Amino acid sequence: MLRFEPTSLPENTEPLRQEVRDFLSREGAHLQSRNSDFTTGHDPAFSAKLGAKGWIGMTWPEAVGGGECSFFERYVVTEELLAAGAPVAAHWIADRQSGPLLLRFGTQAQKQQYLPGITRGESYFSIGMSEPNSGSDLASVRTTARREGDGWLINGTKLWSTDAHRNHYMVALVRTEAPSDNRHAGLSQILVDLRNDSAQIRPIKNMAGGEDFNEVVFEDVLVPADRVVGEPGNGWQQVTSELAYERSGPERFLSAFRVLVEFVRAAGKRPSPTEAALIGRATAHLLALRRMSISVAGMLQAGQSPDVEAALVKALGNDFEKLLPEMARLAAPDALAAPDALASSGALAVPDPVTSDDRWQTFRATFADTLLLSPSFTIRGGTREILRGVIARGLGLR
Repeated sequence: MLRFEPTSLPENTEPLRQEVRDFLSREGAHLQSRNSDFTTGHDPAFSAKLGAKGWIGMTWPEAVGGGECSFFERYVVTEELLAAGAPVAAHWIADRQSGPLLLRFGTQAQKQQYLPGITRGESYFSIGMSEPNSGSDLASVRTTARREGDGWLINGTKLWSTDAHRNHYMVALVRTEAPSDNRHAGLSQILVDLRNDSAQIRPIKNMAGGEDFNEVVFEDVLVPADRVVGEPGNGWQQVTSELAYERSGPERFLSAFRVLVEFVRAAGKRPSPTEAALIGRATAHLLALRRMSISVAGMLQAGQSPDVEAALVKALGNDFEKLLPEMARLAAPDALAAPDALASSGALAVPDPVTSDDRWQTFRATFADTLLLSPSFTIRGGTREILRGVIARGLGLR
């Protein structure tokens, strides 16, 4: 049964929200190219500044550099950074899921080695789950790791690994035992040093001109035995718990948020009836998804594992992220008919909407950028089909 208990952010998080906004107003040099999609904007200097503020690893123990804050406080910081279009890609995966995974299943030595660098905004992680011809069916992974002396020898290929060409480490899901009738058995997670372990990293250029995704090929890559996260063979339990962190945050419905922001700015104080309808409909969607996401944050704060609820947030959030640009297109067809409407290529320098002669200029640029990035929204973290399967099983329907 799904549980979305009514949950509100505590009042004591409001000063923190204002602190984040004040910080972002001072750091405008890092926000010249704004995009609320968390995979864009790889800015190590900005990540280091967030680390210095204590805004990475916020819920983690102080012993590993964390802030021992609540999940609600982390939610507020995350929400403000994404809403502002801040460049958070460098540290994002390490903060959101690789770090929590190590906190829960890693050895003390692993925690001390990897977590402090993450909290300082200096150490970045990629995800090694998806593979060619496997989609989001994690149980079908074919990358193997077998014992070789004092280490593990890895062979196989990982696909869609965000920023692997820039990051330091990957947590790779591998098969450490031969396949059996139990598809979930024999899987393990292993830490790979992307800069020193001889993995071949091949960036994949997307339609927007960026190279966020990568193919990572392992050909007899030998890693030390102490790189296994948790117990060998426990990978399925670990990776499914990790996905709860990936699927439930505000990033799952804010990736297209800048489209709405710039639409509202362009429409002005007297929007047309069509423009007003779009603003009202989109805002209603956002508020409902936000309430659900905050409820999941409350479950995480209570130490629960809301896997099914997180899957539902992502499924509905991704639907909204894909729908929002189309809603905007239908509400402002004349604005998008301009010659430069789809002239985007990669990150955009956002013009000042106050001084611009064309009030729709920034909207067009933001719309184009989001439209080119949007095909990835429903792939990362699990496709629609996989998520619906998770939800159906959680409801006892299959």
